[in-house]
Amino acid sequence: MRHLILPLLATLALTGFKPYPPDPGLNSPVELSIVDRGQGNELPYYSQRGQRWVAGQNGHPYSLRLTNRTPRRLLVVLSVDGLNVINGQVASSDQTGYVLEPWQRADITGWRKSHQEVAQFVFTDPGRSYASRTGRPDNVGVIGMAVFNEAPYLRPPVAPAAPMARQRAQVPAAESADRALSSVEATGSAVASAPAPALGTGHGARESSYSGSTDFRRASPMPVQQVSVRYDSERNLIARGIIPRPRPVGGEPRAFPGQFVPDPPPYRWR
Repeated sequence: MRHLILPLLATLALTGFKPYPPDPGLNSPVELSIVDRGQGNELPYYSQRGQRWVAGQNGHPYSLRLTNRTPRRLLVVLSVDGLNVINGQVASSDQTGYVLEPWQRADITGWRKSHQEVAQFVFTDPGRSYASRTGRPDNVGVIGMAVFNEAPYLRPPVAPAAPMARQRAQVPAAESADRALSSVEATGSAVASAPAPALGTGHGARESSYSGSTDFRRASPMPVQQVSVRYDSERNLIARGIIPRPRPVGGEPRAFPGQFVPDPPPYRWR
């Protein structure tokens, strides 16, 4: 299968990885960060029941920052709101993706429209998301990543002196029944009482983003790393108890802030 490659960036992620938040697993090959392009910062992760969340802001474009932590090529299949970011189909891990060179860092800034352009990822109302506008709103609010190792290159076998009795059966392609990366199982009373999602990902303005094509043979049909990140507004994450409620200005009220009763201000006659 043909996959996309991105130009190498000037800054390679050889050092300086963030100590928080860690990817699942001790030796995750790819680090996924979500960057608010309006503010220019990576959004912090919050955790609840093993699920990671980020707080986005309506109207802000964002990007998916991928960092290859290994000395080998890797295939990264990405989904946003349950859709593959390259072909727009309902996402499955056996689909096309981006190939990262060793130690490469790349920002995926939008839905791939061609080898020269993308439509920006932008936080927007769920009803205005690309998934909802194309009739597929079930997985709005989640970002997924599946990572695959590359199979080692093998030299063609030398032809045997005598004909083989039978040919080896071909290995079937990866089954299309893989669950979409974006599927999220909601359980518990906390989810039932949670506020309605306030954010989805829109099909934003076109911008230049260059890519090429390359062949990549997966070492296994199963990913070596699979990550999902949910996103919503800060207000909703506070309501869900994922982000702590901000304290009042001046700290908590105190029952005994002073020692004696002060005089009231002078009375003003009308």
